[in-house]
Amino acid sequence: MEWLNEYHLGGVAIGICTFLIIGFFHPIVIKAEYYWGVRCRWWFVLLGIVSMIGSIMVADIILQTLLGVFSFSSFWSVREIVEQRERVLKGWFPMNPKRKSEYEPKQSEKTCHQATGSTSINN
Repeated sequence: MEWLNEYHLGGVAIGICTFLIIGFFHPIVIKAEYYWGVRCRWWFVLLGIVSMIGSIMVADIILQTLLGVFSFSSFWSVREIVEQRERVLKGWFPMNPKRKSEYEPKQSEKTCHQATGSTSINN
């Protein structure tokens, strides 16, 4: 990693790796929601905490930065999992037929829609 500092390429390397880390999380969120639903958001919380601890423990500034980016990309994915579920409900992404019951509104949501006269998200 010394050559990155020697040729002043640390910022470029961090930028490229940040782009790749964020790009890595996009399909992971889609697949995770498809196979496990929003329950897997806790995996992203755990992954974020572990990589944050790793960022604190590592001495190299470039590695610290990349672990920090990875950590907060994991934390951001917690919200993205919930938003991915909403995108599935809108029909923008495929629904996992094995978990179809998870996408149906709960009884309390049905009552709320009936009371307000609103229609479901799928319409």
